[in-house]
Amino acid sequence: PLTFILTGIPGLLVSSYWMALPLCCLYLFMLLGNCTLLWMIKTDHSLHTPMYYFLSMLSLADLGLSLSTLPTMLAIFWFESTSLHFEACIVQMYFIHSFSAIESGVLVAMAFDRFVAICYPLRYTSVLTSSLIMKAGGVIFMRGICVVLPVAVLIKKMPFCRSRVLSHSFCLHQDMLRLVCGDVKVNSLYGLTAVILTKGLDSLTILLSYTMIIRTILNIVSQETQAKAFSTCISHLCAVLIFYIPLIGLSVIHRFGKHLPPLTHTLLADAYLLVPPVLNPLVYSWKTKQIRRRILILLCRK
Repeated sequence: PLTFILTGIPGLLVSSYWMALPLCCLYLFMLLGNCTLLWMIKTDHSLHTPMYYFLSMLSLADLGLSLSTLPTMLAIFWFESTSLHFEACIVQMYFIHSFSAIESGVLVAMAFDRFVAICYPLRYTSVLTSSLIMKAGGVIFMRGICVVLPVAVLIKKMPFCRSRVLSHSFCLHQDMLRLVCGDVKVNSLYGLTAVILTKGLDSLTILLSYTMIIRTILNIVSQETQAKAFSTCISHLCAVLIFYIPLIGLSVIHRFGKHLPPLTHTLLADAYLLVPPVLNPLVYSWKTKQIRRRILILLCRK
């Protein structure tokens, strides 16, 4: 059967347990942080608002994104198993890119939430109804599933060369496409189209939303009100930067940075998939008063 060879950290032995331990800690922090957020939002009725519903969607997307990479990361660094069957590689690639598209869509929904809250505060409850939030969540989820599905179908039909060594500890579309022997024009074109339809449009929508938000904030006379309005956006801005900066960097070096050391590709890909799920719960717990108060109450009870 066709198998791929996954790469750990270039320059390190596969059985680097000192590297496996920090990775396991990152996954544990990710699970603990996102599961805690989901539990607090579910049990605390004061958090049953549109902002926190979207935050729960972000936590679910972060969980899915991290758990998609967990099996191969643990297999490489704990069990020294670097081979992965072709079908399993395609499944992992599909889930990684799907959850990435879902997370990007959730960030757009959260930007719209902040736009309505700041630009049209009196219409906030009438616009962001429970029905609209459920429909938005369904659309975001289905878009992530449907847009990425042709990517997996197209690459499954491609012939692969003798070299089957991937550059990362998990399967990514760009990395697998590099090993194809046949014509990859259709795959590359659709892959680019999928990126434009998801992360490209999403980033432009977020940029437009914050352009209008900043313009509205600058028109506020009171500086105290300006600071208060802007503070409600800081957590979301941090989440956007944490997600998009590694994504843009990874896309650029895959296309233009072939001369860079393999370690650069590996570390940036790991940062793209591991850092946002770990940092998002910390950012929202630190900057959101309701969540911070809830955590303090739980700690005091214990």
